[in-house]
Amino acid sequence: MSYATNTLFSGLAMPGATAGPGRGPRPPAEAALPSLTPSASGWDGWDGDASWVGVEPPDDAAPDPEEAIPPEDADAVAPTWEDRQAEITDLVARAQAGAEDARAAAEGGLTSASRARGARAWDSPLAVGSPDGLIAGLNPAQAAAVTHAGAPLLIIAGAGSGKTRVLTHRIAHLLATGRARPGEILAITFTNKAAAEMRERVTALVGPAGGRMWVSTFHSACVRILRREHEAAGLRSTFSIYDAADSTRLVTLIVRELGIDPKRFTPKAFAHRISDLKNELVTPAEYAEKAVTTNPFERYLAEVYTAYASRLAAANALDFDDLIMRTVQLFQAKPAVAEMYRRRFRHILVDEYQDTNHAQYVLVRELVGGPGTSGEGSALPPAELTVVGDSDQSIYAFRGATIRNIEEFEQDYPSARTILLEQNYRSTQNILDAANAVISRNTGRRPKNLFTDSGPGAPITGYVADSEHDEARWISSEIDRLADEHGVRPRDIAVFYRTNAQSRALEEVFIRAGQPYKVIGGTRFYERREIKDAIAYLRAVDNPDDDVSLRRILNVPKRGLGEKAEAALAEHGARHHVSFSDAIADAAGAPRPGQSETEAQGAPEVEGLATRARAQVTRFHELLEGLRHQQASGDGVADVLDSALDASGYLAELRASDDPQDATRVENLAELHSVAADFQAANPEGSLADFLERVSLVADSDQLPSAGGAVGEEEAAQAHEAAEAGQITLMTVHTAKGLEFPVVFVTGMEDGTFPHSRALAEDSELAEERRLAYVALTRARERLYVTRAAVRSAWGQATAMPASRFLDDIPPETMDWKRLASSMEALRGGGTGWGSSWGDEGSGRRGSRSRGSWHSDDDDFAPPIGARPARTGKIGRVETAKDRAAKRAAAKKGSAPVRLDGSGRSSGSGGEEELPAAVQGLRVGDSVRHDSYGVGTVVALEGKGRSKVARVEFTIDGARAVKRLMLRLAPLAKA
Repeated sequence: MSYATNTLFSGLAMPGATAGPGRGPRPPAEAALPSLTPSASGWDGWDGDASWVGVEPPDDAAPDPEEAIPPEDADAVAPTWEDRQAEITDLVARAQAGAEDARAAAEGGLTSASRARGARAWDSPLAVGSPDGLIAGLNPAQAAAVTHAGAPLLIIAGAGSGKTRVLTHRIAHLLATGRARPGEILAITFTNKAAAEMRERVTALVGPAGGRMWVSTFHSACVRILRREHEAAGLRSTFSIYDAADSTRLVTLIVRELGIDPKRFTPKAFAHRISDLKNELVTPAEYAEKAVTTNPFERYLAEVYTAYASRLAAANALDFDDLIMRTVQLFQAKPAVAEMYRRRFRHILVDEYQDTNHAQYVLVRELVGGPGTSGEGSALPPAELTVVGDSDQSIYAFRGATIRNIEEFEQDYPSARTILLEQNYRSTQNILDAANAVISRNTGRRPKNLFTDSGPGAPITGYVADSEHDEARWISSEIDRLADEHGVRPRDIAVFYRTNAQSRALEEVFIRAGQPYKVIGGTRFYERREIKDAIAYLRAVDNPDDDVSLRRILNVPKRGLGEKAEAALAEHGARHHVSFSDAIADAAGAPRPGQSETEAQGAPEVEGLATRARAQVTRFHELLEGLRHQQASGDGVADVLDSALDASGYLAELRASDDPQDATRVENLAELHSVAADFQAANPEGSLADFLERVSLVADSDQLPSAGGAVGEEEAAQAHEAAEAGQITLMTVHTAKGLEFPVVFVTGMEDGTFPHSRALAEDSELAEERRLAYVALTRARERLYVTRAAVRSAWGQATAMPASRFLDDIPPETMDWKRLASSMEALRGGGTGWGSSWGDEGSGRRGSRSRGSWHSDDDDFAPPIGARPARTGKIGRVETAKDRAAKRAAAKKGSAPVRLDGSGRSSGSGGEEELPAAVQGLRVGDSVRHDSYGVGTVVALEGKGRSKVARVEFTIDGARAVKRLMLRLAPLAKA
């Protein structure tokens, strides 16, 4: 280990090393990875575990799984790495206890035997009080959810209503009442961080026995199942796991090989559609049957999907969507295996159920059993199912999540009970009133009204800026004011935006003002190029059939093996039906993996490979073989990584570079090395495959610890002060889901920004935008700000932006508008724009809404779809008698108001010149062509000028559908 730690990275402050006098080592980076070893008891605490002493079994206890396994599936539960790891952990614990006893005896202290004779952490009884104690302090709805028994349970948990507390107390209550054993509980969350938090909170309630439960994400649970049942699933236990970037890279290779134009049909589009199909459990063969061959994208997609599945199988790899899809297929094809897990998991709890996709929905049904599953007709009763979610927070449709899973739960489970959690413990009542008002406009939702006992709190602050730069400057100044007057720290503040592009103006202002900030959602640690390169080396060592990883590192660092050499090797593999790794071995004149020297002599020669390239391929093959021998001889993960970076010349190339970014890359590789070393220390028997599995399952929201600490008292004090103050958090609203902050700024509240322009044509998409706004508002605990820009720049052009329709939904009495209108709006409308206007009542603070005259359809600030009353006491344009007189005069002359840039419009044109030439003069009955929907017919037109909207009827998948398209933005042209 000393060689692995010091040889390559001796010049760096290694993460995990001591950071000054008296400072202990940093907690291992392994903590940032999802734990796949649930306990030290093998199969998570079945019969024979001393922790069950005094615990009554449930009335409907299932037979012992050891007895229930059919003979043909007996091999499916052979000892796994987790089982072996449990034994090692037990031995280590005993050795540590013996050493501790020896030290205590030498010092005259108490030995472990005298403290707790024969007791071990994992064997201790459940540290649970009385069941009544677990519901003390809960509100009536929470208590009902915790104590419910029998029928499936749907918990509709509003934002900030304490759903995690309910879930953890429900698990503890199951254990305290003897209705469940820890090993019979499967709790599923969506992130590793949430799973770790739930595991910690349950352990705090029930003691160490809580560690025997399966608390994990969907993907982590499926990986464990597939590793155990790899033979039944038709896999090798060492399969690789491809992330989204790996999948896209493989699709890119396939598109190139099939001769498909990558500019017209992008690999990312194919990869995204393949992911959607897998989320719907559609196989390549099923899609090929239903694909519309007259549609070129669908025709090519059928070919790409088939080739993609074939290449994954040849590479012994699964992508993230495969993890769930293959588990579902395993349960449906092997009912005996499915029943084994149904007998094991008698209580299933699923968090964030509104974000599940179809594949996850079917997986849950298969685990529960009952009608419509592979367990239909079984004597085993269905497991108890508890799902927690909120349809008002379903915001991941673009990832395949389907809101119907939670909306139709009671149809799927007719005997289900539904409990609403409406009391909020996070936000003030003003914030909740605004959120309730915004979401109430969505149709078909279950009525729910959040309330709190914490009082109304500060009013919501609104601000109308002239531009996105003005908006950012005001936010920066307001943050300074909050710090000076209220002591608000940067770490307490979050700034949300709808799209990542909006962060640029904010970052520029924060940099100039010297305000610390961090952008969440940038390039994650495991997505950085150097980290993916290093991981690719490890994958190629562990799985020789992993073509994607091999082709990634073939010329990294550059070794004279460019596209021609790669193409020659790929062509050789395709011609002889062998993997890319076998082609490399043939080019090197060496045995293929698993072959003998004699068998290698008859290997065909690789054609089209130059002599110099052949020599380089030979060196590359020797490098990989050396690393594989090192792995086989028992060297740890950190040692193999150390050798890969050294022998390949990768690290030397980065160190020799003058680019400052390359120095950062060296530090990132040192951090990865630290993670590998920590894994190696914590898991002496852990294999390279185990490490790669854990790395693959790290989610975007899981962060690695920071590297190193400050040295010296002054630097340490400064670092501590900076850590206490923290940084302002910038993130998209999608990323903010599940988080909360004392102060929140929601920016870009304009129609076309938030809600997004793409959502304006579809009622379902607009409903999701409204749910997204609901999520944004309910992240705030104490103070909430909503801001918008009258003009926003995009694609090098300034565009006037109307106020978001969501702002109209917020009750006026909850608002405090610091500025009602932009400078141009005030000039045009005769108002000051600073909380009041000539002829307006009061100062604008909590101003009431006036039901005045309507905006002109051609007004730059009019809503693009559907007119609403003029905003005279709230936001936007302040309309006066002078405006109305000018409008009447313009109507008589057939002209329209003047634009912001001072240009006028031609008489009688209705602002048609504002529209793209392709749709100018469009009439009802005209045929048009849309880039995505194809040819359609205009059935209606709404509005005028730049706000003009067309209703177009298309035939999509054989069914008629009417789309509302903003002509200024839609990719539309006359047919």
